Amino acid sequence: QVQLVESGGGLVQAGGSLRLSCAASGSIFGVVSMGWFRQAPGKQRELVATITSGGVTNYADSVKGRFTISRDSAKNTVYLQMNTLKPEDTAVYYCQYRTWSLEYWGQGTQVTVSS
Repeated sequence: QVQLVESGGGLVQAGGSLRLSCAASGSIFGVVSMGWFRQAPGKQRELVATITSGGVTNYADSVKGRFTISRDSAKNTVYLQMNTLKPEDTAVYYCQYRTWSLEYWGQGTQVTVSS
């Protein structure tokens, strides 16, 4: 059974940094992309960043230049380095692994940025 486990969330002051990790346990075959999404209270879940199996990255405009997504295929782990955090980055962050036919989601990790 596949599980995605996120870690690295927490409380940080505006301007600070956090690094999120998402480790996959179990075998996931045919991963097309990995990504991070977030959901703030009262808002819809939104894409933050994705990285394809070929290493192509994509970012939401709101995080470009501040966030960096990366992966370690050997460890089956995807990371999100978040710098210059803003209060509007406060949300629950979810990782996603996507294959041609399935999506796997983590349980989410809370990121809170204080002003």
